[in-house]
Amino acid sequence: MSKKLSPAQEQTLRAQTIGETEPGTVLRDFETLIDFIAAREIVVSGTYNVLPMSLLSELNARLSNPLDIRLKRPQQKSYPHINGLYLLVRACGLAPVETRGTRRVLALDPQALASWRGLNPTERYFTLLEAWLVHGTAEIIGERHDPLGPFYKAVTFVPDIPARGLRVAGDRQVEQFTLPYRIGLHNLALLDRFGLVRVEAGKPQEGKGWAIDRIFRTAFGDALLQLLLQSFSERAFSWEAAEAGGASAFGVLQPILQPYFPAWRNTLKLPEPEFTNGLYTFKVSLGKVWRRIAIPARFTLDDLSAWILDAFDFDHDHLYQFSFRNRFGAMVEVNHPYMEEPPSTDEVAIGSLPLRPGDAMNYLFDFGDNWQFTVQLESIDPTDTRTKKPKLLEKHGKAPEQYPNWE
Repeated sequence: MSKKLSPAQEQTLRAQTIGETEPGTVLRDFETLIDFIAAREIVVSGTYNVLPMSLLSELNARLSNPLDIRLKRPQQKSYPHINGLYLLVRACGLAPVETRGTRRVLALDPQALASWRGLNPTERYFTLLEAWLVHGTAEIIGERHDPLGPFYKAVTFVPDIPARGLRVAGDRQVEQFTLPYRIGLHNLALLDRFGLVRVEAGKPQEGKGWAIDRIFRTAFGDALLQLLLQSFSERAFSWEAAEAGGASAFGVLQPILQPYFPAWRNTLKLPEPEFTNGLYTFKVSLGKVWRRIAIPARFTLDDLSAWILDAFDFDHDHLYQFSFRNRFGAMVEVNHPYMEEPPSTDEVAIGSLPLRPGDAMNYLFDFGDNWQFTVQLESIDPTDTRTKKPKLLEKHGKAPEQYPNWE
């Protein structure tokens, strides 16, 4: 059980002003990123849809306290502040990635943006804080899944910072282990931008990234993280509302923080997922061998699995899993009906998938032999509501033997 707030910490929270640059610059920098996205078509790249290297220097220069990066070919992760802000804009649902022809484009959602514009600074600040600490899975920015999450990292890292500050420059253990692995550079950048710690810049070096001299705790950061940890422990170490409602269920932290910040009255509202009727056409590939399958929207992923297996002459005698990225960039796994982890494929209709033409799912069949299929959505025909059953439209190449070693 965590310790309760002291009277001094309670006073610190109640006295804190929330604005563009208070307690940190996260609101100013987040607006800079939104304006940056709105002003151009940003074609993202790679599996994780990261920002192109050609735009990073320009975006960095527009942020508060730009970083002096001395790398020849810096990537998005080379700018931890940009990486953290990108995680926020994806995790709060304001900028989903759309498929336009062969390109993947980062685009603002008009409905979500309108809701964002209607929030006051306090509501915006804590919406972003919740997007990070509750919904901000590292998968969004291309890092491996972290079961502990950013909240655990923050509340275990910050209290260990000495009162005189954590010396970084010249300490190889801190530079090479503590910052990259224990907290993560993008999490440290967000702690700084939210005003939960204060990072003192170091002297930039050629061939090096973010130069840090020391890291200091702040009274506000100590009080806020302690309050959240206290509440988290009282909730059996689970943000239940967030888990039940998914990443769109903002406001899970509101009952905890509103007594100290009464200006937090409204929460971010995102568009409700819609069922898209019609006929869906998928190209299912196994290496160079592929099949084209059309399936009506009302059928489920379990139905699609059966048609894939039949199309490749596979038996239906193993467990399987579909996985895809949702509008927030987080990985979603939908499992065989016999598996315990929800959701189940017999409960997820094709028409409810957050996919658009050009998007793809991974279909893993048989956890022993590990058959990996790529299931790409090629088209949706919303006018075709008369097709009653799935169809195998086209076959290319001979399917491999499911059990090649059997005699």
